[in-house]
Amino acid sequence: MTAPPDCTVIVPTYNRSALLRHTLDSLARQRLAPGGTFEVIVVDDGSADDTAEVVAGYRHRLDLRYFFRKDEGYRVAAARNTGIADARGGICVFVDSGVLLHSGALAAHLAAHRGAEGPIAVTGYVHCFNEGNEDGEQILREIDFTDPDASLRRFTEQRRWPDLRESYYARYGEDLGALTAPWLMWWTCHVSADTAQLRRVGGFDEAYRSWGAEDVDLGYRLHRAGARFVLRRDASSLHVPHPKSYLDNMASAAANYRYFARKFDTPAARLVPDHHFEEIEDILRSRGLAPGAVTDHFGTVTRLVDRADDKAAAEGSSR
Repeated sequence: MTAPPDCTVIVPTYNRSALLRHTLDSLARQRLAPGGTFEVIVVDDGSADDTAEVVAGYRHRLDLRYFFRKDEGYRVAAARNTGIADARGGICVFVDSGVLLHSGALAAHLAAHRGAEGPIAVTGYVHCFNEGNEDGEQILREIDFTDPDASLRRFTEQRRWPDLRESYYARYGEDLGALTAPWLMWWTCHVSADTAQLRRVGGFDEAYRSWGAEDVDLGYRLHRAGARFVLRRDASSLHVPHPKSYLDNMASAAANYRYFARKFDTPAARLVPDHHFEEIEDILRSRGLAPGAVTDHFGTVTRLVDRADDKAAAEGSSR
């Protein structure tokens, strides 16, 4: 009987075959410890492009399975649940189409889980992730797709396009296990968790049918179930830029954030719809709901969408 793989990489996708190809290339370059193995599950949420053909081209390079789901609208939560249900590895690593992993990223995830005393939720480091495709063309010119490791090393040395959450880590520290709401930074573009615990907490909530919050929701439940959150900078990656709109994404996420707040109805959950994620830990501290003193940045960070709303209101009142 074949031994199960050490981890299962779950990649949801929809009409992004070019981005998916980059991700699969990076997975084919992974270096695990001798004897280490992993599998890849690609869950296609109804693509009409050549995604199936692209995936088929990697079957000789990866232990890969492909699931196709009929297009019934945005169902990334359900797609990831398909991967969780069929995962053979004890650890699930979630990676989005267009994320290029460093060749040692999976080894770093596995080392983190093996070194932990209980279940953990690992946050990988994601260079070049942007909110509105800012610097997208320049980043694309700078990435060496034949050697992502070299690009990651160069960007790190030059301190260019760091993880969008870098300011959060600088503000609160990198010991996520000491924070009250570390689940705010567990974004499934590149994270991992224990497969058995993912199943126990029910996986992703499939009620999320538009962009945003399905990963925060699952992270919240993992935290409540006792998972300790861990940042692994050596589980590093690049997020390949692609066209997107920050304001459109925030408009899509707004209803999801309200659903999240109603669903859990806790002090922390109720802050999510109307506050910048970086502010929430400080707000909880200011109200005596989290240990530690508020930081020097408390009250200084505002969401871009709020600034846009304020600008539009000011322009409207001046007419």
